[in-house]
Amino acid sequence: MADAKKAFLLRVDPKLWDEIQGWAAQELRSANAQIEYILKEAISRRRRSGEPPPSGKP
Repeated sequence: MADAKKAFLLRVDPKLWDEIQGWAAQELRSANAQIEYILKEAISRRRRSGEPPPSGKP
């Protein structure tokens, strides 16, 4: 069975969306896969910096 993924609504500025779609096309990814890649990279950089994880509370 494939891993389940969390679905959620994301509102994005149209100019930012165009940038994401263009970047995704250059890397032969879907816009969704590109966003997931960007988020994973950001989390990886945060962990490497030694910054503590967020508490998860507002």
